[in-house]
Parts: sequence; structure tokens; C-alpha cells
Amino acid sequence: MALTQTDELTDDVFPFDRASAAPGQLRKIFRSGSYRGTTAAMADGYTQGNLAIIPERFALDFARFCQRNPQPCPMIGVSDTGNPQMFTLGKDIDIRTDIPSYNIYRNGEYEGSVADINEYWEDDSVAFVLGCSFSFEEALAQEKVPLRHQELGRTCPMYKTSIETEVSGPFGGGMVVSMRPMSPSDAIRASAITARFPHTHGMPVHMGNPLDIGITDIHKPDWGDPTEFYEGEIPVFWACGVTPQNAIQNARIPFVITHTPGSMLITDKISAIA
Repeated sequence: MALTQTDELTDDVFPFDRASAAPGQLRKIFRSGSYRGTTAAMADGYTQGNLAIIPERFALDFARFCQRNPQPCPMIGVSDTGNPQMFTLGKDIDIRTDIPSYNIYRNGEYEGSVADINEYWEDDSVAFVLGCSFSFEEALAQEKVPLRHQELGRTCPMYKTSIETEVSGPFGGGMVVSMRPMSPSDAIRASAITARFPHTHGMPVHMGNPLDIGITDIHKPDWGDPTEFYEGEIPVFWACGVTPQNAIQNARIPFVITHTPGSMLITDKISAIA
């Protein structure tokens, strides 16, 4: 089914508070096909995940890639081959329908977005779910750490870096990072807060001069939207879940399915560690 994105957060689509909603309540709406937008600020306290679905013959190499690069690729769930039920991540999760929208890639090239992947799921498909920064952003917001991209109604900027990942089979390349401008004091607080979320990227990988990690122009992100800096702020960089998608595209796997950026799997797993 071709995707027509519906991303308005209306009471008709969500007749309840999205932040306090149970994950299964939200997944039921996604499965119905009535919403195709971002899952940001939904199901507070629960882990959201990035998606990568690849053929079984590449799955072991990809699992090794994630294990060797836990900050950008925090693996929280893997399906059985050919089984779309993500039973380790919650009750009644069908990975073919329970994300608002999906991207299709062939030989590393983007083909388009679809509303569900029932017709694309194969007997050799393996689904990987990797932790997403939406979970720690909720914690930062609760602690009154400003998040500029949310204030401006933009997508968080993301950049390719010179930080090399550990290679596994065809998967490798530079780490991708997300960036949030903060005062030095907020950056220290944010580092301590996000350290409690190791399965959703954890603490920052770098603060300060972007040239140190190979970013030549902070105002031109590779993904997401440019942001604004206020006086005295520094860039704070976290490992980003676009890293494994970038590695998959660079590997030019014949057929890959991912989530559409911003449209994540909402699991039944609690976000923070004690």
C-alpha cells in the first residue's frame, strides 16, 4: 500500500493523551493505518526503537556490527527468521504493521515509503530493533534541559563523522551523530541523565568543536534540520540510530526495510535503568 502520510495530531486520531498512553494503545492506532507521522512525545517512560529488516544471510554480520558498536547501534530486539512477531519487546507486536510508516531500499537506493510491509515481508526476513533517542529526550525534557529542535518544531540535526565504527562483514563506515545545542551546565546535566539510557544511545560521544569529529559545517546537517545556537552554547553530540541505516545503505544489501525517520516502534520496555 502506497503511503499517504497523515501526521496531524488530532483528537479524532488520538482520543486520549499521547504522552501517557500505553504502548499497545498507540500501536493499535498505527496498525489501523489512521496515522503516519512521528512518534515523538508518545508513551512516556517506554523505549522506542529504530527498525532494520534484512535477509537472513546478512543477519549474523549485522548482529555482530551492532554488538561491536553498542552506542550507535543499541540492539534491543531481534525477530526469529520469517516471524514478524516481536514477542521479546511486548505483547502482540507485529513488525509489519505496528510502526506508522516504513522506507524501502533496493541495492542501497531509496525506493519509497509504505504504510505497512505485509507484501514485503519474506520467509527469510529478520527484523532488528535498535534503541532510539526519543526515550532519553523525554527524560531531558522532564529535567528541564532545553531541546532546541523541539522548541523550533524541527527535526534534530544529524551528521556523518570521522568516528569509525567497528566493521562486520559488509557493514561499517563512520558513526552518525545527533546534535543538540546546550549551555555547558546543561550539557553536564544532560550527560548524567542520558547515561541512565545505555540501550537508547547513552551519554554523549563528544562535546565542543565539531571539527574534532570531522564535521566541517555545523549549520549543514546530513539529515534533519539546521538548528540555532544561543550565546555561550556548545554543540553536544550523541551516537545516532541512523548509523546502522547508513551502514546498511553503504553495504548495498539487495533489499532492506527501515522505519521512516521519526516513525518508531513503541515497545513495552521501560526506558531508563535504575
